[in-house]
Amino acid sequence: MSDLIHFEDFAPGQIYDLGSLTVSRDDIVAFAAEFDPQPFHLDDEAGKASILGGLAASGWHTASLVMRLLASNLLNKTAGRGSPGISDLKWKRPVLPGDTLTARAEVMETKALRSKPDLGIVTVEVTAKNQEGATVLTWLNPILFARREAGA
Repeated sequence: MSDLIHFEDFAPGQIYDLGSLTVSRDDIVAFAAEFDPQPFHLDDEAGKASILGGLAASGWHTASLVMRLLASNLLNKTAGRGSPGISDLKWKRPVLPGDTLTARAEVMETKALRSKPDLGIVTVEVTAKNQEGATVLTWLNPILFARREAGA
């Protein structure tokens, strides 16, 4: 599949638009009920009484939504081979019902792997902003990609 994006196609400074999605109250409550059942993610009054200022999405929900954008709009178009993890995950601002999140990935670094000549690692900074342009989430993500020159 030569039309896939490979390690060699990435360069520091590149920015990939990952698209947008809108978060509904029902989605916030459903995710929280199953995965993060804290009152401020489940109940409007508890949310208002919290430092979040209202019913707010779980940070894990926000990260899942942004991961969906990353996978759908970048990773699934690549010769990606997985990731050893993320670092510096930061939830900067609550995500409230009706917020529209727009995400992007910026290439920070690329490095060919000597120990695995068929792979390279690309570190991207993933950022999501709400409809007001305020950053709601950031993380650093090293991702493994097949190298085209290795015949992958």
